[in-house]
Amino acid sequence: MPEREPRAHFHMADVRRKRATARRAVAVGELHAGSAYEDIAEGRLPKGDAIAMAEVAGLQGAKNAPQLMPLCHPLPLDYIEVRCERVPERQAIRVYCEVATFARTGVEMEALAGASAALLTLYDLTKPVQPALSIGGIRLLFKEGGKKGLWLHPDGLSDAERAHYRPRAAARLEGVAAAVVTLSDRASRGDYEDVSGPLLVERLRALGAEAGPAELRPDDEASLAARLRELADAGVRLVLCTGGTGLGPRDCTPEALARVADRHVAGIGELFRSESGRHTPLAWLSRADAVLVQGTLVIALPGSAKAVAEGMDILAPILAHALDMAAGGGHA
Repeated sequence: MPEREPRAHFHMADVRRKRATARRAVAVGELHAGSAYEDIAEGRLPKGDAIAMAEVAGLQGAKNAPQLMPLCHPLPLDYIEVRCERVPERQAIRVYCEVATFARTGVEMEALAGASAALLTLYDLTKPVQPALSIGGIRLLFKEGGKKGLWLHPDGLSDAERAHYRPRAAARLEGVAAAVVTLSDRASRGDYEDVSGPLLVERLRALGAEAGPAELRPDDEASLAARLRELADAGVRLVLCTGGTGLGPRDCTPEALARVADRHVAGIGELFRSESGRHTPLAWLSRADAVLVQGTLVIALPGSAKAVAEGMDILAPILAHALDMAAGGGHA
């Protein structure tokens, strides 16, 4: 007997260690109805109002995405809206499905399932009067939230679509003078290469900030305090420190911040511990902290590259507003 080929192994994406964030997706597609367009648009089909029924079907489709696609995560959906727009110049019905949630993974498939269910329902109700129908252009219009933030389909959005859905990207730090300081006795001696500092620089530049190479300094409270004052006097608006926030005898970064602080920004450290604590209880041992030195926001993060990457995911949505407030701007 011929040897059986091994079966493929399937599994859901492991999202246990991802942060839950607000996520939204909008999908779109069209039914090209031809001569049946007026019957659909005016609700004259034999089975009833196709557009009204399609919008209901779209809601059901979005909610049942995990039943249709075996590897799709079941998610608690906070919001679904299905819209059917009449496009007389193409004799088409354009369907939009918007889905939102607060979860560890996105809702692209739910949005696509909703749009598809609505389009199939339009097809089903229309085929008795016109079998020559076609469905096309089903695609994700945009998604937002999670680590990667806003993604827009390369084909773009129309002005009307932008005005209706208002896709939201993370607030950027265009032109903000920033600095990164790594605190580590061993890295400063050359025992190992600093990874966390360059990673912070990369993430700041990706947000539009003007950040030079990371500075590497030993764990020294007085030296760091003096450097922070220099950076504040030079007009640097944001300083991110990495390292020296643990419980070791040489971990002194929070003490250096306390030396120079004009005001303490307790919520930033609390936010970091709260969000990170969902993945590891060790996060609660971190002394991550933040202060204002004149108008400069100084944030101390742990020293590991993983903690730094996670910290930037947590902080990126609030940094621009924090800097605006520190400069005298109002509340959002």
